[in-house]
Amino acid sequence: MLKFVKINKKNPDKTKPYIRTKTFNEIYGKYAKEKAEEQASRCSQCGIPFCQVHCPLQNNIPDWLKLTAEDRLEEAYELSSSTNNMPEVCGRICPQDRLCEGNCVIEQSGHGTVTIGSIEKYITDVAWENGWIKNIQVESEKDFSIGIIGSGPAGLAAAEQLRKKGYQITIYDRYDRPGGLLIYGIPNFKLEKKIVLRRTNRLKESGVKFELNCNIGSSISFDDLYSKHDAVLIATGVYKSREIKLNTLNAPNVVRALDFLIASNKKGLNDIVENFENGKLNSINKNVVVIGGGDTAMDCVRTAVRQGANSVKCLYRRDQKNMPGSQHEVFNAMEEGVEFNWLTLPTKYVGIEKISQTKIVKMQLGSPDEAGRRQPEIISGTEENLDTDLIIEALGFEPENLPKMFDKNELQVTKWGTLKIDFRTMMTSIEGVFAAGDIVRGASLVVWGIKDGRDAAINIDNFLVKKIENQNYSANNNEKEFVHG
Repeated sequence: MLKFVKINKKNPDKTKPYIRTKTFNEIYGKYAKEKAEEQASRCSQCGIPFCQVHCPLQNNIPDWLKLTAEDRLEEAYELSSSTNNMPEVCGRICPQDRLCEGNCVIEQSGHGTVTIGSIEKYITDVAWENGWIKNIQVESEKDFSIGIIGSGPAGLAAAEQLRKKGYQITIYDRYDRPGGLLIYGIPNFKLEKKIVLRRTNRLKESGVKFELNCNIGSSISFDDLYSKHDAVLIATGVYKSREIKLNTLNAPNVVRALDFLIASNKKGLNDIVENFENGKLNSINKNVVVIGGGDTAMDCVRTAVRQGANSVKCLYRRDQKNMPGSQHEVFNAMEEGVEFNWLTLPTKYVGIEKISQTKIVKMQLGSPDEAGRRQPEIISGTEENLDTDLIIEALGFEPENLPKMFDKNELQVTKWGTLKIDFRTMMTSIEGVFAAGDIVRGASLVVWGIKDGRDAAINIDNFLVKKIENQNYSANNNEKEFVHG
């Protein structure tokens, strides 16, 4: 270890832009065994591992880096997977520049961070290749069943943890494949779908049941689902798209980011997608404008490039430094030919039956708000029009109205529409109903979803163990009364 003074940082090779934009394949290659060991050996093994401190899952990063450097990969995987249900997913899509790698001690000292995400991905990919990842072996089956609504990161993580304890698990999801945004929201060039499918297939083979194409409130009522299970976890995520409210014509060439990405991902999975085939959700030969500055916006601009757009512009009202998305993704998009219009605000969609131009105005950052973030202000006299064939609004996501959807007014929500829970137990306002992930914290990262799912599993187990103890206590008391009676 401690070889960072002799060995420079080296990421896996990245496919050249002119090649990678022709396909939806992942853009990063895989470390050779020697390179993975070499890069892992750069870890300083510092006394306070800030990489671990800034990881939502508190992954024991220095230890599995050391095991990797020593060619003890099976042990490295066991340690990595002890705190993370999907290390190969996090290794691919986590914004390491804002989390572990951004807080690496040797990065702060100017030597370049340890490539934690790429090594995490390498360890788990090798584990799959060597058959080290087995189906869940349940030591003792329990009669208690748990219904999980949503098969995204939080739902899948909770399902795995609870299945390990022997609970009977059924996951309900609105889509035709499990995985939530992992399967339909994130493009292949960041996360190939086979990575997600092998995780969900492992859960199926381990006894977890999936009820797909199932909308709670229409396919099955919430009350019916609640009556079928001893506990319920709501892990729906947040799917309601924020709107900029400029599409007063209700023009068909203004689309939501999630609709655009789902269509592209379904096409990649060889599904027939009508709105892709008819051009509504397809950017080929079009001048595309994407509004937003988060990771979803980056997914959209890079997807549009691969679909063969004529031009792709990203509009964001602040500067690059203040973008909420990963800077790695911004840089990748720039390499691929995306034009970024920083400090730019769309003010009007211009057209008759379809939008043909987007009216924009330039911005400047003014005084800080209460949170200390400088507010964008319009610079008068800077208006201009952009030729536009397709507008993709990627402005973030909000919670759907679950009490209304589920016909369950007792389900209390916060002023933001997220589910209100007791943060000690993660239980909602309904006894035995828990909630985790974005539906509680708002739109966030996959790694936080996994963290919340694992925490929810602990709380659900505690709840059911108490339930069992109370039942046994009541049964014993009844028996005593009968005997003495």
